[in-house]
Amino acid sequence: METFYRALRSSPVRRGPDRWVAGICGGIAAKFGWDVTWVRIATLLIFLFPGIGIGTYLVLWLLLPKYDGSIALENLLRKF
Repeated sequence: METFYRALRSSPVRRGPDRWVAGICGGIAAKFGWDVTWVRIATLLIFLFPGIGIGTYLVLWLLLPKYDGSIALENLLRKF
């Protein structure tokens, strides 16, 4: 599992500190130099497709490292 987490930490996209919920939109906006408001609007539009939008957001929340390097999935699995 350490190899998996190391690969995730090497991702250039991070969950950013500019966050409303999990920092996904802030991280994507920071990586590509986009305005975070437009990324949030696009995310809300994707949420109109049940399963795809929310499911993708949850997976990204679990797998993308935060700006400090912590990964939500790793933290959740350590508790069990």
